[in-house]
Amino acid sequence: MNINDILSKVDHTLLSPNATWDEIRAICDDGIKYGTASVCIPASYVKAAKEYVGDRLAICTVIGFPCGYSTSEVKCFEAENAVKNGADEIDMVINIGHAKDNRYDDILAEINAVKASCRGKLLKVIIETCLLTDGEKIKMCEIVSESDADYIKTSTGFSTGGATAHDVALFAENVKNGLKIKAAGGISSIADAEEFIKLGADRLGTSRIVKIVKNEESKSAY
Repeated sequence: MNINDILSKVDHTLLSPNATWDEIRAICDDGIKYGTASVCIPASYVKAAKEYVGDRLAICTVIGFPCGYSTSEVKCFEAENAVKNGADEIDMVINIGHAKDNRYDDILAEINAVKASCRGKLLKVIIETCLLTDGEKIKMCEIVSESDADYIKTSTGFSTGGATAHDVALFAENVKNGLKIKAAGGISSIADAEEFIKLGADRLGTSRIVKIVKNEESKSAY
């Protein structure tokens, strides 16, 4: 698989709580240089990042992150505020406790409310697969497929595990209505990226792929 094809599916990510503006600006520069799908950054940096990159790169941010237990009203406000500040894509975390309690109607309503708050921008729904059973994952594929969201996403990268081949394959078998798949968390090699894409992922949330490419470039310069 061509490395540029892989990079075009990468949401180049920096969500650490101690991220600085210099670091955010640097990953924006890398996203532009390497042709990534977007950069995924904290909401507090969206306005500055969008002003910095203009139309050269999509800006993605996260809401209800990383635990998902904010109220729906708060998530909607976060999404609206992020879009107002220039976000092109929103990644939201479901209320995982609601999934455990079989409150699927509430989850569906929340997703659709957040999507409406996105004002036409892309919405990716994080279900945090490491905290769900396979049965719950399959049910969430059904719920997100019924919703107005654009993607179902495996993980925040902040819980007990990230994307697995099993979960991406499970998604691919169970999503409907054109719903796309984003694998995120623990994607640490080109081989990982290739495997997830072959299994059906259309986006990859990772910081490591660009770093690997940059490292290879620096080696070849000597």
